[in-house]
Amino acid sequence: MRAVVTRVRNASVTIDGTVTGTIDHGLLVLLGVAPEDTPAHAKKLADKICAMRIFQDQAGKMNLNLETVGGSLLVVSQFTLFADCKRGNRPGFTGAARPEIAIPLYEEFMSLCRARGFRVEHGEFGADMQVASVNDGPVTILLDTDELM
Repeated sequence: MRAVVTRVRNASVTIDGTVTGTIDHGLLVLLGVAPEDTPAHAKKLADKICAMRIFQDQAGKMNLNLETVGGSLLVVSQFTLFADCKRGNRPGFTGAARPEIAIPLYEEFMSLCRARGFRVEHGEFGADMQVASVNDGPVTILLDTDELM
């Protein structure tokens, strides 16, 4: 699994003109799933993201995690995180999992974050979405479970 995690002041996702998910202070998570990913990958990634100390304390140091600041998550499926750009100018996406694999792991990831007590908003898997965010910092971190496992 791959994730682009951005600390945000607020973020939202809109589908067909309707806001389907919105958060204030927290994390925007763009989440991609690979064919070989398992529930263990979802757990490792959820544990890492929910515990990351990337919010500033009173001294201005990144010492606080999502729980400490009372933040929420907005999770958006993003198969393009597995784009293969090695040849030509048009990316290939064979490195992304098919929906029958990706959807359950996307949902598992969100369920694991909710189980930790976080409010989780989300987009709709496979939908054409417009994502808006006011990045805080900006702080953006790339995570890949291939490097975490």
